[in-house]
Amino acid sequence: MAILILLGAMVLVGLLVGAVASLIWKENKPFGAAGDYAIAIVSAVVIGLMDFYVIPAMGFSDSLKWIGVATEPALGALFVLWLVRRAKR
Repeated sequence: MAILILLGAMVLVGLLVGAVASLIWKENKPFGAAGDYAIAIVSAVVIGLMDFYVIPAMGFSDSLKWIGVATEPALGALFVLWLVRRAKR
Protein backbone atom coordinates (compact mmCIF):
# COMPACT_ATOMS: atom_id res chain seq x y z
CA MET A 1 0.00 0.00 0.00
CA ALA A 2 2.82 2.40 0.83
CA ILE A 3 4.36 1.87 -2.60
CA LEU A 4 1.14 2.96 -4.34
CA ILE A 5 1.01 6.13 -2.25
CA LEU A 6 4.67 6.74 -3.06
CA LEU A 7 4.06 6.30 -6.79
CA GLY A 8 1.09 8.66 -6.70
CA ALA A 9 3.08 11.25 -4.80
CA MET A 10 5.99 10.98 -7.21
CA VAL A 11 3.68 11.45 -10.20
CA LEU A 12 2.33 14.60 -8.54
CA VAL A 13 5.87 15.79 -7.83
CA GLY A 14 6.75 15.16 -11.49
CA LEU A 15 3.76 17.17 -12.65
CA LEU A 16 4.71 20.02 -10.34
CA VAL A 17 8.34 19.97 -11.46
CA GLY A 18 7.26 19.92 -15.11
CA ALA A 19 5.15 23.01 -14.51
CA VAL A 20 7.97 24.77 -12.66
CA ALA A 21 10.44 23.88 -15.42
CA SER A 22 8.11 25.40 -17.99
CA LEU A 23 8.13 28.61 -15.96
CA ILE A 24 11.91 28.61 -15.46
CA TRP A 25 12.89 27.81 -19.05
CA LYS A 26 10.12 29.50 -21.04
CA GLU A 27 11.65 29.48 -24.50
CA ASN A 28 14.01 26.51 -24.33
CA LYS A 29 11.72 23.46 -24.59
CA PRO A 30 13.40 20.85 -26.78
CA PHE A 31 10.51 18.37 -26.40
CA GLY A 32 7.72 20.86 -25.71
CA ALA A 33 5.63 21.21 -22.57
CA ALA A 34 4.36 17.62 -22.76
CA GLY A 35 7.95 16.41 -22.95
CA ASP A 36 8.84 18.42 -19.85
CA TYR A 37 6.01 16.77 -17.95
CA ALA A 38 6.88 13.28 -19.18
CA ILE A 39 10.59 13.60 -18.40
CA ALA A 40 9.86 15.08 -14.97
CA ILE A 41 7.35 12.35 -14.07
CA VAL A 42 9.61 9.49 -15.16
CA SER A 43 12.68 10.89 -13.43
CA ALA A 44 10.77 11.69 -10.20
CA VAL A 45 9.30 8.17 -10.05
CA VAL A 46 12.66 6.50 -10.71
CA ILE A 47 14.51 8.64 -8.17
CA GLY A 48 11.75 8.22 -5.59
CA LEU A 49 11.76 4.43 -5.94
CA MET A 50 15.54 4.33 -5.75
CA ASP A 51 15.45 6.38 -2.54
CA PHE A 52 12.72 4.19 -1.10
CA TYR A 53 14.67 0.96 -1.64
CA VAL A 54 18.37 1.90 -1.78
CA ILE A 55 18.69 4.14 1.30
CA PRO A 56 17.49 1.42 3.74
CA ALA A 57 19.60 -1.18 1.93
CA MET A 58 22.65 0.97 2.62
CA GLY A 59 21.88 0.83 6.34
CA PHE A 60 20.49 4.31 6.87
CA SER A 61 17.48 5.01 9.08
CA ASP A 62 13.85 5.24 8.00
CA SER A 63 13.77 8.95 8.81
CA LEU A 64 16.62 9.56 6.36
CA LYS A 65 14.77 7.46 3.79
CA TRP A 66 11.69 9.67 4.04
CA ILE A 67 13.77 12.86 3.93
CA GLY A 68 15.39 11.57 0.74
CA VAL A 69 12.05 10.55 -0.77
CA ALA A 70 10.63 13.99 0.05
CA THR A 71 13.45 16.08 -1.43
CA GLU A 72 15.51 14.21 -4.01
CA PRO A 73 12.88 13.41 -6.67
CA ALA A 74 11.99 17.07 -7.19
CA LEU A 75 15.61 18.22 -7.28
CA GLY A 76 16.64 15.26 -9.42
CA ALA A 77 13.84 15.86 -11.93
CA LEU A 78 14.86 19.50 -12.29
CA PHE A 79 18.45 18.40 -12.79
CA VAL A 80 17.43 15.89 -15.47
CA LEU A 81 15.39 18.55 -17.28
CA TRP A 82 18.37 20.89 -17.15
CA LEU A 83 20.62 18.14 -18.55
CA VAL A 84 18.18 17.50 -21.40
CA ARG A 85 18.22 21.19 -22.30
CA ARG A 86 22.02 21.29 -22.19
CA ALA A 87 22.30 18.18 -24.34
CA LYS A 88 19.91 19.51 -27.01
CA ARG A 89 21.95 22.69 -27.52
